[in-house]
Amino acid sequence: MTDATFEEGAEEPLRLQAMSPEDLSVLSTFVQDAVGQNSETSWMPKHRRFALLLNRFRWEDVEAAKQQHRKFERVQSLLVVNSVLKVSAQGVDPKDKDLVFEVLGLTFEPADDGAGRLSIILAGDGAIALDVECLDVILSDQSRPYLARAQAVPTHPSE
Repeated sequence: MTDATFEEGAEEPLRLQAMSPEDLSVLSTFVQDAVGQNSETSWMPKHRRFALLLNRFRWEDVEAAKQQHRKFERVQSLLVVNSVLKVSAQGVDPKDKDLVFEVLGLTFEPADDGAGRLSIILAGDGAIALDVECLDVILSDQSRPYLARAQAVPTHPSE
């Protein structure tokens, strides 16, 4: 018997959970350049849950796509944050359901007691801040991969 290789799992849906700042940095990499819309966000205070449906760029598939000379892909993914106590937004009007945003990354500022503030950093100086009781974030793919409309790997200007 041999161990499975990374390539053998490439077509499986991604499902990751972050319960530490180190885990969150991995999740942040996967949601970088994801695109979402206000109408696809949900704050459920009774359940202390915040969720976003994102069209995530498949960073994990970039090298294989280049080697196989095929187009890059996106996939619909659900980002769920549990144990949310409060949600606030900066530079984003939550009432504008047609607003489309791009995720740049996820950050966490811990408090002394394990609680803290998880921020979803958006392009254009926007952010969604979630005060959480503890860090519990799940990213799970919801669809099959599909061709990315823009056929280039997203790039960012260096500072």
